[in-house]
Amino acid sequence: MPEMFTVLPPSDALKVLLDQLPPMVRNENIATIDALDRTLAERPLAPHALPAFARSTMDGYAVRAEDTFGATEQMPAYLEVIGEVPMGRAPLLAVGRAEAAVAYTGGMIPAGADAVVMVERTQKLDDTGIEVLRPVAAGENVIGVGEDVGEGDELFQAGHTLRPQDLGGLLALGITQVSVAARPRVAIISTGDEIVPPEAAPGPGQIRDINSYTIAALVTRAGGTPLPCGIVGDHYPSLLNAARAALAEADVLVLSAGSSVSARDLTAQVVNELGAPGVLVHGVALKPGKPAILGVCHGKPVLGLPGNPVSAMVVARIFLVPVLGRLVGLARPPVPRLVAARLTHNVPSVPGREDYLQVSLSERDGELWAEPVFGKSNLIYTLVRSDGMLRVPLNSSGLYQNQQVDVELF
Repeated sequence: MPEMFTVLPPSDALKVLLDQLPPMVRNENIATIDALDRTLAERPLAPHALPAFARSTMDGYAVRAEDTFGATEQMPAYLEVIGEVPMGRAPLLAVGRAEAAVAYTGGMIPAGADAVVMVERTQKLDDTGIEVLRPVAAGENVIGVGEDVGEGDELFQAGHTLRPQDLGGLLALGITQVSVAARPRVAIISTGDEIVPPEAAPGPGQIRDINSYTIAALVTRAGGTPLPCGIVGDHYPSLLNAARAALAEADVLVLSAGSSVSARDLTAQVVNELGAPGVLVHGVALKPGKPAILGVCHGKPVLGLPGNPVSAMVVARIFLVPVLGRLVGLARPPVPRLVAARLTHNVPSVPGREDYLQVSLSERDGELWAEPVFGKSNLIYTLVRSDGMLRVPLNSSGLYQNQQVDVELF
């Protein structure tokens, strides 16, 4: 009987893996309008100030603020209206002492003016005269040149993931192309003589391939490009050849199943044969997912996932998602979406390992509750019936009913 492998805590195992990855990011230029959720490879700089001209934030009158000082409803300031500021064009007029120009929201502030009086705070005297009923300060109701962004300002750091508002900010400056990290290509191979494609009718002792598709979907959501490479049986030369071909075309290789210690489990041998340094971690203090394999072959990460679908998903979320973040140069690790909830049942655990438990969420009297979805790690509907998972800490003996927990949402 083979000796049991040594396991590492998940955080230590992830550090061992990430420390072996070279700090390289493949870049590509794409249209800004297509860059949502992409990670910047270079820091864009503002080509000009924004706004490029001073403009009004109100409908009213562009004035010299000093001409309104001391104005009240009982003793208004009297100004002469000399014209109107056209929208979308530079004004030809200039505001002088005791003068005003009709201004509209978003319109350019004419020369000589430094504030805008809201139309509600004025009163017409005749065709050209107005009374200003309240004073304005210099800059009031005006957006100044460069108030949003100054020329040459760094807009974002490299490693920033672009949000909808970020696209608007870039396009407001005429930046229609951006340099982003290319999506990591993730080759996925399912292994096992018992695995058949989903469209096939399984024979006795056979099961449909699940992991290729759940992991591919997770890769897509994490910003990568999945490259499904099919199913390979438990035959070492065939698996090695398939793994070599897949890794040559990809940035990451994921092997599903074949990671536990068994004479028929070949993943560790294959990873060591693919290139140095090979297997870095074989076994993680984790349930489910203990027999996970983490390796690097010639600078490319290779992960061996357990075959059970729950175990495979847990391991992929803990290790594959951060790896993809590293490959696109994320400035910060991906932040999981967490919600606080109260636990409906006691959850036992064993000190010395991290447990990940699937839970469903429901609301009761305005409070969120997390109910464990108990089930073996080879049951896909344990995941299907869940809204998220919670972590039982490494050195905890469990969690208790009514205890508040953080649930990572799927």
